Amino acid sequence: MSVIVAQALHIFGFQSRVANNICFFDEQIIVYPAGNSCVKYHIEQKWQKFIPGSEKSQGMLALAISPNRRYLAISEILQDKPTITIYELSSVPCKKRKVLNTFDFSVQEFISLGFSPDSKYLVAQTGPPESNLAYWMWEKQRTMAIVKVDVQNNPLYQVSFNPQDNTQVCVTGNGIFKLFRYTEGTLKQTNFLRGEPQNYLSHAWLSEEKVIVGTDTGKLYLFESGDLRWETSIERKEIICEIVKEELQQESESLIEFPAPTSPEYSSELICETEAQQQASLPRVSAIAAYSKGFACSAGPGIVLLFEKSEEKEGYRESREIRIPQDQCSNDPNQSDKQEVVCIAFSPAEETLLISTNRNQLYLLSMSSAEMNKAETAHFEYLNYPIHSSSITGLDTCIRKPLVATCSLDKSVRIWNYENNTLDLYKEYQEEAYTLALHPGGLYVLVGFADKLRLMNLLIDDIRVFKDFTVRGCRECAFSTGGHLFAAVNGNVIHIYSATSFDNVINLKGHNGKVRSVVWSMDDYKLISCGTDGAVYEWNLQNGKRESECVLKSCSYSGVAISPDAKVIFAVGSDHSIKEICDSSILREVPTFDVAYTCIVVSHSGRMVFTGTSAGTIRSMKYPLPVHKEFNEYQAHAGPVTKMSITADDQFLLTSAEDGCIVIWKVYDKEGRGLKRERDVPYSDEVLITRTDMEEKTQIMLELKTRVEELKMENEYQLRLKDMNYNEKIKELTEKFIQEMESLKTKNQVLKAEKEKQEVQHQEQLTELMEKQSREVQDLESGNNQKLLLEYEKYQELQMKSQRMQEEYEKQLHEMEENKSQALEELTEYYEAKLLEKTTMLEEAQDEARMQLREFEETKKQIEEDEDREIQEIKIKYERRLREERESNLRLKGETGIMRKKFNSLQKEIEERCSDIEAMKLEQQKLQGIIKALEKDIQGLKREIQERDETIQDKEKRIYDLKKKNQELEKFKFVLDYKIKELKKQIEPRENDIKAMKEQIQEMEGELERFHKQNTQLELNIAELRLKLKATDREMHKEMQKERDMEALVKRFKTDLHNCVGLIQEPKKLKEGIRDIYEKYVQKADMVEIVGVDTDLHQEYTRQREHLERNLATLKKKVIKEGEIHRADYVRIMQENVSLIKEINELRRELKVTRTQIHDLQSTLGLLTKRKKQPAQSMVTIKQCDFPFPPGPSPDRQQSPGILRLNPEEETERIVEMQRLEIKHLRDQMQGQEKALALRPTSGSKLPILELDRSSGEQLQ
Repeated sequence: MSVIVAQALHIFGFQSRVANNICFFDEQIIVYPAGNSCVKYHIEQKWQKFIPGSEKSQGMLALAISPNRRYLAISEILQDKPTITIYELSSVPCKKRKVLNTFDFSVQEFISLGFSPDSKYLVAQTGPPESNLAYWMWEKQRTMAIVKVDVQNNPLYQVSFNPQDNTQVCVTGNGIFKLFRYTEGTLKQTNFLRGEPQNYLSHAWLSEEKVIVGTDTGKLYLFESGDLRWETSIERKEIICEIVKEELQQESESLIEFPAPTSPEYSSELICETEAQQQASLPRVSAIAAYSKGFACSAGPGIVLLFEKSEEKEGYRESREIRIPQDQCSNDPNQSDKQEVVCIAFSPAEETLLISTNRNQLYLLSMSSAEMNKAETAHFEYLNYPIHSSSITGLDTCIRKPLVATCSLDKSVRIWNYENNTLDLYKEYQEEAYTLALHPGGLYVLVGFADKLRLMNLLIDDIRVFKDFTVRGCRECAFSTGGHLFAAVNGNVIHIYSATSFDNVINLKGHNGKVRSVVWSMDDYKLISCGTDGAVYEWNLQNGKRESECVLKSCSYSGVAISPDAKVIFAVGSDHSIKEICDSSILREVPTFDVAYTCIVVSHSGRMVFTGTSAGTIRSMKYPLPVHKEFNEYQAHAGPVTKMSITADDQFLLTSAEDGCIVIWKVYDKEGRGLKRERDVPYSDEVLITRTDMEEKTQIMLELKTRVEELKMENEYQLRLKDMNYNEKIKELTEKFIQEMESLKTKNQVLKAEKEKQEVQHQEQLTELMEKQSREVQDLESGNNQKLLLEYEKYQELQMKSQRMQEEYEKQLHEMEENKSQALEELTEYYEAKLLEKTTMLEEAQDEARMQLREFEETKKQIEEDEDREIQEIKIKYERRLREERESNLRLKGETGIMRKKFNSLQKEIEERCSDIEAMKLEQQKLQGIIKALEKDIQGLKREIQERDETIQDKEKRIYDLKKKNQELEKFKFVLDYKIKELKKQIEPRENDIKAMKEQIQEMEGELERFHKQNTQLELNIAELRLKLKATDREMHKEMQKERDMEALVKRFKTDLHNCVGLIQEPKKLKEGIRDIYEKYVQKADMVEIVGVDTDLHQEYTRQREHLERNLATLKKKVIKEGEIHRADYVRIMQENVSLIKEINELRRELKVTRTQIHDLQSTLGLLTKRKKQPAQSMVTIKQCDFPFPPGPSPDRQQSPGILRLNPEEETERIVEMQRLEIKHLRDQMQGQEKALALRPTSGSKLPILELDRSSGEQLQ
């Protein structure tokens, strides 16, 4: 079965509640939200292309276009889940590039979006209570950073990127103006507000560092790098006179007409008006947009101001005021420009300015025209046409003209042309319009208001009331197919009036609830109505009686339709189904699949059915209605569909909804062909006009013709006068030009003679200069030849000197090599003797190490006993401290409240201090002048210091001699330092024990990591089992649906059988009936097989479910066991850590003891050196083995005095390197001997890493 296809052609509407709702794709194409989709609209060519919203979307919240104009991001809510969909605008049609719907943070909705300058990153702001700011690399769907902007649940309005920096983001809200920078994987705040917080409604980046921000009190703040640089306040103009005019108009209107008490928004409008008057002096800066010269901002209702950069200061000055024009079609033209500007946008070339208002209107201004007429106040123009700003309550079409009439809660009635996509007529009234019906001829319209039902004539330029009917609160009305009758609903009564005599023909009573929908049959003999009481009645208009009825009290009907042959009635309501009613009985019910239908329309051919849903979607299907999901669903509106109508030729479908949008659909079949019209009747061009209007216009035309003739005569006379004047002027000018030409010719001849004289003089000067130049060149050549000869002689002398120098240096090199070989032989003999002495010292040190090990074991036992006592005492102390700290925390909470109050007072003091700082700056400037004078004095003093430095250098030479003597004394100190190093080496075995303990700790940490990995693996297994459970649930639901379908089929079979049973006495009809049943049901041979397969599937499903439950039980047991093992291991590790802490404390005590011993040894060595006044022979031997240069002169050194005097620094470095190699060799021997010794066994306990590092650091000290 082929399915009907509906394609959206045009949409009249706009969604002002969407943030950033105007975007420029290029200079002529804009993107804006309308209904549940985005529209690409060409400003000049007036065509529309659609970007449909996502399926099951609950409406858009925000838009953002990338700086390169390639991508569009849309924030939506899909099935109560926030999503961000990114479309590629360059492709035709626009394709979805990415969908962001899985988030690592809590979020209810995204209220604002923004692209980075390179279009690679996306930033999104969530609403309260989360108030999270998310930063994505959207192409890879990777969240780069998340930060919570606000904690106090203040409303947030806008987020944007720095136009030249990918890492900087700005957020504004109520009391919030924050700049964030992306660094090291996080968003960090870079500014902090000072002073009282404001309600920041909007902002815009003017440059890389400047941001302009607007508030709800009419103030503009300019921030540079987060600091306030400039501020100004916007004041409303002509406020008092406008308020007085409004009050006078309200008084005059109250004398004539009173608003109906039944109006639902009566009290709310009065409250809004009083609040608007109170806040008129404080315009809201609700939108800001930057451009090359400055920025544009809203300045209260209906006003936009242009600011340009001022030349004198850093701030900006107001350059232009632009207003929304008054609407003459409105019942109150002064109120038409009282609209709040929601969004402002400049085109890429800044040639056009677009704004959107809170009443769903779009306005345009060309910047070139605004700059041309700077003296006058500029006014915006409608982008296309004025559209509805509230819910549409009525929609109807006619037969003779391509017109659609709509009415809305915004108190307006509008007539649209769906072929040209234009607005033909538009008028606002004092009261809300609840329903509307258009006459088939297209010349009259019936509108239901709160107080009356009015029949109006559609004139050429006006909608004028022709007749009033006393039907109060009419919520539904309809013209008959022929147009001679119309039905009007008043509560639960349907009034039938004649359209020619305007008499009440008949009243139809029978409904117990309100009538929601009324439909005429094609022959106008029947009227079908449905209501909230669950009744669908078919009325006979000849006698006013009910022909058939179908009552279902559990359902509240909202829409009804009738087939062209008037045999089948279609009704939709609150029970989520379409009911097909025939002869007072429901033939069948078609489910809607969890969506409520609000209205239904059947085509004039009877082959198509269209329904509107409460979710704003449109569904198209063929008749007979399909049982299964055989229909097309289209995303159309952002609210429940209120009315639907199909044109007489079945070519177009028109829908309206509570979002105030009207969508025109083109209807096709599945192959894309248009449905052919049954009758090709051309549309009529007739227009109604009253005689008085015609007479006025003809009179005006005659007056204009006479006026044109008069103007022609005047213009001809003035042209003749001008010709005369111009001819005289031309003669005068020709005479002047002839005289000037003659004077110029004489001047030209004089100049030629002068030119010839100058040429002769120039040639003579050239010859003289050439002769001078030749003479100078000859003189220079002779002088340079003499200089070259002198230089050559000098060069030969220098070559002779260089040869002599080379010979002398070669002799010196030979002597140096011989001296070096002698010095090396002496050093080798000296260090061999030193090695023998060191080996003896090593053996003694080993004996001492063994003794110290025994002492260490004894002290360790004593320290363990002491540490147990200390640990218990420390526990008691820390428990007491915990109690005290909890009490102090409670006190501090009270003190913080007091400190906040103090902080506010201190902020006020800071502002006072700022004024003091400015005064101090003036004093600083004075002091700087004094400082400059003092600096001159300092320069004079520096000269004196330089002279004194020269005297100091002489004294430093004397100090240098004294330092040499000091070095000899330091040689004695070297011996003592060596012994101290030996004592430190004894500490090394203890460090080895600490290293072993560290290795044990690392092993324990490895075990801990293994346990963590096992736990994570178990968690993954549990998640997999949960997913399998969800899959089984889904299969269960599918099986339930299949059972429901089978029950419905059985019900149909029963009804067919019941009908056959009634034909038992007529065998032929009974045979035909059974044959029909057989063709319907028995030929579907798959049914028996499906039942068998379903039983097998059910058994397999139960078996798999039991298997999964067993696996779940075993996994739970494993998790419990592993948890117990993990706890036991954790307790064991804690016990080992406690024992390690004890050992650390013991080692610290041993360290203290060893340090005291070292100190005692140093003091004893110092006493020995003082007592021994005369150096003994043993001391001399120690010095000879320890010092690199012995103090006494030896006979060997006297033989070669020149060896040490060559470069002593190089020899000392070589000696130090040799000593380092010997020390390393000795350490290796020490370690080998220590390994051979039987060391004490290390304990199996382990200690934390941090405390071990500290203890090792203390030991090294």
